[in-house]
Amino acid sequence: MRTKALRNDPFTDNLRFLRALISRPKHVGAVAPSSRALGRAIAEQVDPSHPGPVLELGPGTGAITQALLERGIAPERLTAVEYDADFALGIARRFPGVQVIQGDAFDLAHTLGARHAERFAAIVSGIPLLNFPSVRRRAYVEGLMERLMPGAALIQFSYGMHAPAPAPKGFRANCTALVWANLPPARVWVYRKT
Repeated sequence: MRTKALRNDPFTDNLRFLRALISRPKHVGAVAPSSRALGRAIAEQVDPSHPGPVLELGPGTGAITQALLERGIAPERLTAVEYDADFALGIARRFPGVQVIQGDAFDLAHTLGARHAERFAAIVSGIPLLNFPSVRRRAYVEGLMERLMPGAALIQFSYGMHAPAPAPKGFRANCTALVWANLPPARVWVYRKT
């Protein structure tokens, strides 16, 4: 039986977002929460029929989490890793059945604990990569690619004109959407093995 997500409260989400933006701007990376339109554009890149767990990194206020569940990803398949304690608590309350881990997406071996070697049917990243040095971005993407099942994709959104990190050797990065209905407009990048 599928667990229903609790209704979101935009005022509470915006307040939580504003608090995080003021106290930890490097970890937030935007001036407003991700829009429903961006969430849907990202979720469209995840095939719910591809079996296995799905990993979401940096769910923030949950727009992408909501879209993944609406796309047909069962809550028990979804693990959300959130650095900010307040955001993590909000995601856990709003989406019963989703495993929420407060931790560092840049240190998944530690954050995932016993599940550190698990392979994923898709990885969705909302981490503001352009706030980090290029060497760290590259290592992040390469590390995530190693955690994918064969044929699976890494989906990353970004506000830049180009992919936030180059595709590792043997992979490609394609822009699948430019979402104007987001503040600021965002591009959806899909990294996949060639």
